[in-house]
Amino acid sequence: MSDFVSGFWNIFVAGTVLVSIVACVVLLWAQSSATHNPGSTTGHVWDEDLQEYSNPLPSWWRWLYYITCFYGLFYLVMYPGFGSFAGQFGWTSDGQYQNEMKKANEQYGPIFKKFLSQDVSAVAANPEAKEMGQRLFLTYCVQCHGADGKGSKGFPNLTDKDWLFGGTPEQIKESIINGRNAVMPAKGVKPDLTGDQIKDLSGYVRSLSGLSADSLRVQRGKELFGAACAACHGAEGKGMVGVAPNLADKVWLYSSSEESITETITKGRENRMPAFGEFLGEAKVHLLTAYVYGLGGGEPAAAAPAATVAPAAAAQAAPEPAAAKK
Repeated sequence: MSDFVSGFWNIFVAGTVLVSIVACVVLLWAQSSATHNPGSTTGHVWDEDLQEYSNPLPSWWRWLYYITCFYGLFYLVMYPGFGSFAGQFGWTSDGQYQNEMKKANEQYGPIFKKFLSQDVSAVAANPEAKEMGQRLFLTYCVQCHGADGKGSKGFPNLTDKDWLFGGTPEQIKESIINGRNAVMPAKGVKPDLTGDQIKDLSGYVRSLSGLSADSLRVQRGKELFGAACAACHGAEGKGMVGVAPNLADKVWLYSSSEESITETITKGRENRMPAFGEFLGEAKVHLLTAYVYGLGGGEPAAAAPAATVAPAAAAQAAPEPAAAKK
């Protein structure tokens, strides 16, 4: 790529642009000064009866073409397009973007600042803030979570009470700012488990939500679950916040069918939510958090714990979250 930003390519682009415009002017002048015989043909015939007449170009068309060429030269003097020459106006797309953002910040900054100073639950109840948050949601979140926030297969529903990483305002904001990575390891690749064992596990997992399953497979799967799954999902399959989803609440991200559960256990799952904190900024993240919280699935702010665990120790102790739910 370094070859394409060398001095040669600057000369090449500038020369090509200049020669092209001059060539158009010369061609037009040559055609205008050529000898014509109005009403006569050039002798060229196509499709038996389609003939080319020796008529001059209309004057209005010629002058319009001249004006276009000279306007092109004027444009290249004032704006970039002639190699690395920046143009007399010094215009750049980045500069225009920065100017527009500056004007937008001057106009909307006080509004964002006003809501930023308010509690998330209060912002969620404000009609103006809700409308602004909805526009942000429809711009950055609708592709995965849907216009109504109810998600789809593989993408979490933000309107229910099922949250893998927690649904308090603080936890929702953290998800938006830093993104989330969730991985469930594959159990049938090495394989850790045989095909029949995976089917037994699938039957037991279905039974946790009251779904129909073969009783023998459920019994065998329960024994396997303690050894293969309980470390993340808990002995009763109810999961842990930030670690693994609840398998007993009848909420499924990838479907509750035996085929889907078997596929999940066999191949594992991996989900990633991108981080928006740096891109959106604190004020927009606050509005977006309030909107998501106000969709109906948010939970009250968590009470401050009596004791905290050092972040480094907590990070070492916690296993990777399983990608099955929010």
